[in-house]
Amino acid sequence: MSTGTERPAESAARHNYIVVEGPIGVGKTTLASRLSASFGSDLLLEGAAENPFLEKFYEDPKAAALPTQLFFLLQRARQLREMKQEDMFSPVRVADFLIEKDRLFAELTLDPDELNLYEQVYASLTIDIPRPDLVVYLQAPVEVLLERIQKRGHKHELYIEAAYLQRLCDAYINFFYQYSHAPLLIVNAADIDFANNEDDYRLLFERINQVKSGRHYFNPTQMVF
Repeated sequence: MSTGTERPAESAARHNYIVVEGPIGVGKTTLASRLSASFGSDLLLEGAAENPFLEKFYEDPKAAALPTQLFFLLQRARQLREMKQEDMFSPVRVADFLIEKDRLFAELTLDPDELNLYEQVYASLTIDIPRPDLVVYLQAPVEVLLERIQKRGHKHELYIEAAYLQRLCDAYINFFYQYSHAPLLIVNAADIDFANNEDDYRLLFERINQVKSGRHYFNPTQMVF
C-alpha cells in the first residue's frame, strides 16, 4: 500500500506552488510538512513563534493588534519575495499560509484607523507576489480546533477564546466562498488524522493530485469503502 511518501512526477509538474490554509489549530502546518516531504519540495512556514507581539496580542488584543499584524505581514511578504527570486522550475513549493489571509486577521482585530494604515502597507508589499496554483482549505468546528490547540500546548495560544475562533472561522468561510484566484480543495478535517493515520493521508494526498481546476470538496466521513 502506498504511504504517500513517494514523489509523483506528474503531480509535481501540475502543481508548482501549493498552499494549505485554514483557522488556528486545523492542521495547516502538519499537512504542509507532510506534502512537502512527499513531493521532496521546499516548505514555507509562517513562523508564528517568531512574532514577539503575538502573546501580548492574545493577552490584550486592543493594545497589540497592529504590531502583531504588521510583523506577520512583513514576514510573509518577505518569504514570498524570496521564493519568487529563486528558480521557479525547482520542485513543488508548499506553504502553510496564503498572503490574503493576513487581511482576514487584520479586519477582525484592527480599529478603522489602524486598518487604514495596515491596508496601505499591505498594498505596497503585495504587488506582484507569487500566486498559488492550488489551495487546500482545511475546515473543522470550533470545539475541535480548541481541543487541538489545547493538546499541542503552544504558550502563545493559551489565551485564545472560542468567540474569537468562531469569528475567525466565519471569516475564512466567507473568504473562500468568494475565492477564485486558484484551484481550491475544501477539506472537512474534523474527523481525519493525516498526521498519524497513513490511510487518511493517502486518501487526501491522492485527492490533491487529482485537482486540476475549479472548486472541489473532500469529506472522508461521506466516503463509502
